Amino acid sequence: MSEEFGIDLDQVFKVIDSADVLVVRFHLIDKRLFVDFRISQNSGPFIGVVARAESLEDRFRSIKRIRPDFPVPERVQHFPWPRSVPVLLNAGVWQRIVDRVSALGDDETTDACGRVMEELLLLERTEVVGAIRGADHYQTLWERQRA
Repeated sequence: MSEEFGIDLDQVFKVIDSADVLVVRFHLIDKRLFVDFRISQNSGPFIGVVARAESLEDRFRSIKRIRPDFPVPERVQHFPWPRSVPVLLNAGVWQRIVDRVSALGDDETTDACGRVMEELLLLERTEVVGAIRGADHYQTLWERQRA
């Protein structure tokens, strides 16, 4: 267990290193990080941000839609990320994912990693701002007084 990050990073790294298909659940963001490390002669690995699945069957259907050239995976490995997206970066978890995806893919795949991280950071920032400003799905502790 990493005292600094409050999560067992060794276990997280083992999941990243062994997964064929990986889903990372965030505590602030309703979307998920989806990584499919499987490759073929025609397709490299995939990394993207996807909607939360309503069920395991829903997740398998979404994987088939995203990766139609591949069979439905036997299993999908996942882990919850209880901290912020910047902590994912600082803990080395993101780099571990990027290194594995990049080793299996090409420059386009590596570029996709950058776009995915930008999207995750924006999603989290939007959610935090919404919480501060009292978006519909949040309750504020105080209301702004009208002048």
